[in-house]
Amino acid sequence: MESELFELAEQLGRKLKANGKKIATAESCTGGWIAQTITDVPGSSAWFDRGFVTYSNTAKVQMLDVSPETLEKHGAVSAETATEMAAGALAHSEADVAVAVTGIAGPDGGTPDKPVGTVFIAWADKNGEAKVIKKQFAGNRRQIRAETVESAIEGVALF
Repeated sequence: MESELFELAEQLGRKLKANGKKIATAESCTGGWIAQTITDVPGSSAWFDRGFVTYSNTAKVQMLDVSPETLEKHGAVSAETATEMAAGALAHSEADVAVAVTGIAGPDGGTPDKPVGTVFIAWADKNGEAKVIKKQFAGNRRQIRAETVESAIEGVALF
């Protein structure tokens, strides 16, 4: 899995560099794994601006301007929160595109409405384009997180 993630990050880097763009990440359930995967690529400083690891709700509010009302109404694991995280990463960086992830990697924390493996991934760019998807991953904590990283990086390339 690690080599597959590295290859995805390399491909993303080539695309961003060719277009003169930079990316920022906003991560909750992956704890910085997306940023780590990106920065494993030599030369990534040409296309990676920064990463935010906002595991707590307080961090999401303070660092990414996620609205407390959004968190109260929709929860940390929601399309609305992921979208605000991506927008916040753009607002607090020099990036042209951002990816944000929030989810329940388990083994605990799931609910009937949001079982373990529920993840929201959002992408946004400086042109005001935004997209968010909901994924339901299976497996253990590491597998869920790895699938999230993979989907997040793949999505940037398609965004």
